[in-house]
Amino acid sequence: MIKDTVKGLVSSGRLEFINGGMCMHDEATVHYIDMIDQTTLGHRFIKEEFGQIPRIGWQIDPFGHSAVQAYLLGAEVGFDALYFFRIDYQDRDTRNVTKELEVVWRGSKTFGSSADIFAGIFPKNYEPPPGEFYFEVDDTSPVVQDDPLLFDYNVEQRVNDFVAAALAQANVTRTNHIMFTMGTDFKYQYAESWFRQMDKLIHYVNKDGRVNALYSTPSIYTDAKFSANEPWPLKTNDFFPYADNPNAYWTGYFTSRPALKRYVRMMSGYYLAARQLEFFIGRSKSGSTTDSLGDALALAQHHDAVTGTEKQHVANDYAKRLSIGYKKAEELVSTSLGCLSESDSNSRCSSPTTKFGQCPLLNITYCPPSEMNLSQGKSLVVLVYNSLGWKREDVLRIPVMSDSIVVHDSEGREIESQLLPIANASSHLRDRHVKAYLGTSPAASPKFWVAFPASVPPLGFSTYFISSGKRSASISSTSTLNSQGSESRNLQVGQGHLKLQYDAAGALSQYSDSKTQVEANFEQKYKYYIGQDGGGDDPQQITRVYKGKDYMETEFIVGPIPIDDENGKELSTEIITSMATNKTFYTDSSGRDFIKRVRDYRSEWKIQVNQPVAGNYYPINLGIYVEDGSKELSILVDRSVGGSSIKDGQIEIMLHRRLLNDDGRGVAEALEEKVCLDDQCEGLVIQGKYYLKIDPQGDGARWRRTFGQELYSPLLLAFAEKDGGNWANSHVSSFSAMDPTYSLPENVALLTLEELEDGSVLLRLAHLYEAGEHKDLSAPASVDLKRVFPDKKIGKIIETSLSANQERAAMEKKRLKWKVAGPPPKENVVRGGPVDPSKLVVELAPMEIRTFVINFDHRLAAHPI
Repeated sequence: MIKDTVKGLVSSGRLEFINGGMCMHDEATVHYIDMIDQTTLGHRFIKEEFGQIPRIGWQIDPFGHSAVQAYLLGAEVGFDALYFFRIDYQDRDTRNVTKELEVVWRGSKTFGSSADIFAGIFPKNYEPPPGEFYFEVDDTSPVVQDDPLLFDYNVEQRVNDFVAAALAQANVTRTNHIMFTMGTDFKYQYAESWFRQMDKLIHYVNKDGRVNALYSTPSIYTDAKFSANEPWPLKTNDFFPYADNPNAYWTGYFTSRPALKRYVRMMSGYYLAARQLEFFIGRSKSGSTTDSLGDALALAQHHDAVTGTEKQHVANDYAKRLSIGYKKAEELVSTSLGCLSESDSNSRCSSPTTKFGQCPLLNITYCPPSEMNLSQGKSLVVLVYNSLGWKREDVLRIPVMSDSIVVHDSEGREIESQLLPIANASSHLRDRHVKAYLGTSPAASPKFWVAFPASVPPLGFSTYFISSGKRSASISSTSTLNSQGSESRNLQVGQGHLKLQYDAAGALSQYSDSKTQVEANFEQKYKYYIGQDGGGDDPQQITRVYKGKDYMETEFIVGPIPIDDENGKELSTEIITSMATNKTFYTDSSGRDFIKRVRDYRSEWKIQVNQPVAGNYYPINLGIYVEDGSKELSILVDRSVGGSSIKDGQIEIMLHRRLLNDDGRGVAEALEEKVCLDDQCEGLVIQGKYYLKIDPQGDGARWRRTFGQELYSPLLLAFAEKDGGNWANSHVSSFSAMDPTYSLPENVALLTLEELEDGSVLLRLAHLYEAGEHKDLSAPASVDLKRVFPDKKIGKIIETSLSANQERAAMEKKRLKWKVAGPPPKENVVRGGPVDPSKLVVELAPMEIRTFVINFDHRLAAHPI
């Protein structure tokens, strides 16, 4: 009955779905792929349940707003407008004066006006207007008393209050249409009290006649604004950072709860790979699926989830849901890999003989499958899956118990490997956290990492075997240098053209690349903001340079952050160089576009600098870089963090936070994360990585884009035991779903390959480069679907909106085209052309993401678009 009532309200237009994702996602600490996925899930539900397609974005509470939200999660999903509240207080004050709270937002340099969207910023907040218009049963606002026999009759006063609020807002808004948001957080617990008063206000205000009041929806309001046929001011870039007063920048949350942020990022990459594997063997009607993980990830994108701005028990709940979803997806992944690796399996295999295990705690050196006894002819099978659309070569590190280890590839060839001692800090992290997470301590701890190179085909896997034995002298590579602090000598590290120089104190002092002729002197250090060191453990750091790679990897272990001095702290690392960067640096927008930042500067208003550090911090989901005209220094990250360039030639990223006081912004709880073991609690320890590379000017984009995609989609490892016998006799040791002679272009990523419930397949392809970002790779690219799916015949292909809830052609036809003040832009926007069903080649222009629903001939089904 209630469902039928709601559906009736929706179909009549009295109730409208806006935004329509599974949550109102954040825009600073989320990756664009996660934004797309969670919006797709919500839009799919609304389409299937109500037959509706949302056309308005409603991001009223995230703490700042990204350019990607405007053009990608706005225009590209078919929205006509986007409404929000939180922008810098100085920006809002300026826009109130100039009547530029409502603008046309052009979030993409590449797409220009083709991805414009109308953006409305609320004048004060997302609450009722000034004048006491809160009507919850326990609110104190005067109700409309319209009985003249009572002493508190106040119709005239209430009408005057309403009209005054309307005129005040009209003075900062263009056209004669304004929006009152009648509600706020935790309201409408007793809706009748609100509607009774609003009914009276509308009646008496309209009777007064000075303004016209009506119940409305964001779509009705948007259409009224569009019908005014006025040109609107233009907004470019984004709305970061956000401050609501001179000393309150909301930038620390870019790093808050770094363990949860990393967990979300790990699960996101895993979800992408798991859906591919689910597609390869066919979606199960009754067994494990990826649905639970997808739902948990969607919720985790909420602006009070991955942000770290929730209470601790709520953060725990998000993590628990992710864990439950992971376990179900893990079962599916293990089954899929077992089916694909067994030579007699078929496309609908559900019960393979081979049982693969996985190691979700590998980051803390805990991997039970690899700790097996390799004596008596046993071997550890390592299956390595690559979810990228191009061949990948990387170095794997697996913890092992013995130093007598040899590694073979699927052809039985011994391959180069290296034994690395596991650092004491890593062992301590493992021992404490395994017991904290699992309740029991591991029986023994591995002493070494075995590192070896892996080469994996696109959308496929390779297999390697670790066994007990003596490595051949010709390929053995193990060396350890113990340096005493009193020794006065420099140390050079690096096997190839990349060399790192360390000074006598053990500090990194120089980076040089003989291949690119790039060299830079720099210093790297850790520092705290607020308070002094209270005597806690110093940060631990390992820097690695891999053979054949031209970047450095820095692994850090930080925490517990000391609070002995009763001061909370924020821990950052910084790289200091002599580069002349002219106050300029670049950060990504939700992992997609890069945006130019200038220290102590805003392009649209003259900023008063009150907080020179916090006011220059920006969210980083992919990376940050600086340039000086001859070279670029780039840092890529493994989770969302905050970062900046506070001084010329410097980059810093915040790694961890521990605060002892609530900030008075609604959480009502300090950010004091702990891990407890046997009733003994310590502050949270964080292990993570960042990656650094220096390139000649103009060349850095290639590494940032290609390696950035590899960071998001890491190789997926699965393990099995081989007890004698020949694996190749009963298993496929190498697999690729694509034509063996084909891979995606270097500038194209496969974002989504997912079988839907009706048997159709959702496919998303993304061009990775902006227009003009790279001299070669910013060119259009093509993907041959016949070679992506060589063993399947495509019966039908429909291009859709980004969220796959409508055909793209229909979306583009009905989307509103807004007028912009000023001369028309000089632009050359390029988009890929329609897909010829006979050729099945997808063209991708720079920054373009194209989404398709595909029906293969062997399981044709009508898709509800």
